[in-house]
Amino acid sequence: MKKFFMACMAIGLSLACTFAYAQNSYKLAGKVQSAEGKAIESVTAVLKRGTDSAIVKTAITDAAGAFTFENLVKGSYLIQLTGVGYQSVDTVISLSSGDVVLNEMVLQKQEKTMEGVVVTARKPFVEQKIDRTVVNPDALISNAGTTVLDVLEKSPGIMVDQNGTISLRGKQGVTVFIDDKPTYLSAADLQNYLRGLPSSAIETIEIMTNPPARYDAAGTGGVINIRTKKSKMKGFNGNLSASYNQGKYARSNNSLNLNMRQNKFNFFANLSYNKMNSFNDLDINRRYKNADGSTLSFFNQNTYIRRMGDSYTGKIGMDYYQDPKTTWGVVFTGQSNRGKVNNENVSRLLDPSQQLDSSIRALNRERTKFENKGVNLNYRRQIDKSGHELTVDLDYLNYKTGNNQLFDNASYRADGSLKLQDFLTGNLPANIDIYSAKTDYSKPFKGGYSFSAGLKTSFTKTDNLAEYFYTVNNVTSPDYDKSNHFIYKENINAAYVNLSKDFKRLSVQLGLRFENTNATGNQLGNAVKPDSSFKRDYNSLFPTAYLQYRVDSAGDHILGLNYGRRINRPVYRDLNPFISPLDKFTFYVGNPFLKPAFVDNYELSYTFKQRITATLSYSRTHDEMGETIEIVNGTYFSRPGNLSTVEMMGISVNAGHDFGKWLTVNLYNEVTQIHTRSNFYTGFLNTKGTFWYVGPNFQFKFGKDWSAELSGMYRTDITNGQFISKGYGRVNTGVQKKISPAATLRLSINDIFYTQANNGIINNLANTDAHWFNRFDTRQFVLTFSWRFGKTINDQRKHNANGAEAEQGRVRQ
Repeated sequence: MKKFFMACMAIGLSLACTFAYAQNSYKLAGKVQSAEGKAIESVTAVLKRGTDSAIVKTAITDAAGAFTFENLVKGSYLIQLTGVGYQSVDTVISLSSGDVVLNEMVLQKQEKTMEGVVVTARKPFVEQKIDRTVVNPDALISNAGTTVLDVLEKSPGIMVDQNGTISLRGKQGVTVFIDDKPTYLSAADLQNYLRGLPSSAIETIEIMTNPPARYDAAGTGGVINIRTKKSKMKGFNGNLSASYNQGKYARSNNSLNLNMRQNKFNFFANLSYNKMNSFNDLDINRRYKNADGSTLSFFNQNTYIRRMGDSYTGKIGMDYYQDPKTTWGVVFTGQSNRGKVNNENVSRLLDPSQQLDSSIRALNRERTKFENKGVNLNYRRQIDKSGHELTVDLDYLNYKTGNNQLFDNASYRADGSLKLQDFLTGNLPANIDIYSAKTDYSKPFKGGYSFSAGLKTSFTKTDNLAEYFYTVNNVTSPDYDKSNHFIYKENINAAYVNLSKDFKRLSVQLGLRFENTNATGNQLGNAVKPDSSFKRDYNSLFPTAYLQYRVDSAGDHILGLNYGRRINRPVYRDLNPFISPLDKFTFYVGNPFLKPAFVDNYELSYTFKQRITATLSYSRTHDEMGETIEIVNGTYFSRPGNLSTVEMMGISVNAGHDFGKWLTVNLYNEVTQIHTRSNFYTGFLNTKGTFWYVGPNFQFKFGKDWSAELSGMYRTDITNGQFISKGYGRVNTGVQKKISPAATLRLSINDIFYTQANNGIINNLANTDAHWFNRFDTRQFVLTFSWRFGKTINDQRKHNANGAEAEQGRVRQ
């Protein structure tokens, strides 16, 4: 706490020291919007002297469409605004007696007719910002009719493994936000949630390897913020998206977005339905060895998993504009997934000469339920037009999950005769309640300084019950080794300060976040297992720093340097110490002794004309958390564990360019080395490996209403801790036809050559070699119809009811 208060005092003193200097300079600020009243980001603003048109300064508009020029002298100036897809605008302004703020600078969309062809601007798939990468899902034809999980797998630097774990630039521990709010879900539950959310409901995906101080410090791998769509147009309007998806099995993704704004009220709703229908075909092969390395036996297993279900998602809200500066809002969210999973499992045990010794046939059935509901109350007060404002958010979230399991196991001798049949049934309900409150305050000062601060508190309670019953020879009894009741409570209190300053060519942003964590876990036990509990309280400081230097006055060459410290707390489910069966030979075990992981991230970047960004990165993680595999008497136990030190070094290049008016190319390249050192079950673990990832995307424009896309990716082997994930690739294509200005038809094929499969090797096992091969329903033919409807009015008041989004726009300055 002492360090925290000293840092706050230092920031306050630095602000005070600048006031005298600021009194003799002027500020010129503005906000750029489209004809529809929507803020335009990434517009280049060039300030020129009125006398000789010499360039004085340049700036790029942020998410709120805002730009600022500081430290100006009296005189006349010319502001030149240019943006891709918009007509350029020149504005003459005079500074004589004070600061000038231009609130409504309108750019008209640019349309050029050449030989009957209308060429309009296209939104890029990837945009590079000072502290994040922004992905626009609608820019790719092959994203139409898919799920958010599919879009993430196509985004630069993101990978999803067979367990649903999301990694960013090879690092796990990624925190996923929905509209600036953490999901609080385990990897499996998050995968189900994102698989039930259609891509048509998503506006953007923000990828932050080193997030600003206003974001929760959780996530050593970074933050992925998924922003859902919300129309801001006046009048009644909406859009409909319906798709049919055919892989091996048929499925569909459909969404409806509605918005009505009149007078002081704005009502909006996002509704979606997803028909889930897919499969996993998983092979697991193990070779057990004697102490001298000779073969003891073989184990070969195939599991065919059918996943089916229905997912309904809804978001309904209202904004009330009390006056031009004050907005109140309420948002209700919900999701309901009902599904079933049928597993057909055949395990064959072989002797050293690979002759059949025995086999097990398992028919496992699961009935799953996932329900989420939430409510958000928000308030925004714009104190003045300079960006001085206060926001408040109150949230309640509830997750209910249920899983009814039936494991039907039959053991056979080598001659095919039945040896034993048994049944294991399980009932696994879980409930999570989350309460949070936060407030953010921002204040710009003369001299180019901008200050923001915030407070947040959250309370979480999870209640997990697992009841198992074992049946042999028609006799059923409780299985106390697997049955348990686990309750976990957590309170996190946080505060942050952030200070930014734009100099002539240098932009500086410094932040400091303090988090206080209080957690208790209580395992209630059962007739044969005693109660157990743990308690942890700790405080942490998380500094962030961003430097950006414009090498030339036009901003064609930009250097960036940033640093941040983050934490990864254990997932609630991982702290539960009891055993959960995956099959008769594989069990999942929780770990109540898991410690939080801390990481230090460093990045150096170079950007050329907003087209090419190259980034050097280095991170060092202490007590990294990840899956570990231990073999005891031939049985696999998967449990989360802490790995002492993980170092990662990498270079990535993201480039985009328009080759004429008919071709746009975007290319992402990454080379990363992962080095892991830790004590382990089998001794000291020391692994190192380098992988390469490339993801090209080509977008074609044909005639007036036709466009097409060709994209893909390839990744080499990844060595990470105990695992080697083998390389794979895929190719996607799609074509789009505009039926009318409001209607579009898309046809796409994902994974054309059916080459995307997860397979790999598990190392550091006691006297065992093991590898797996997992194939999914990735080759898909998708037909999507999109339609915009309703009436819009262009004189709407520019306002964003989500205080967190407004704050995000300010930290980009």
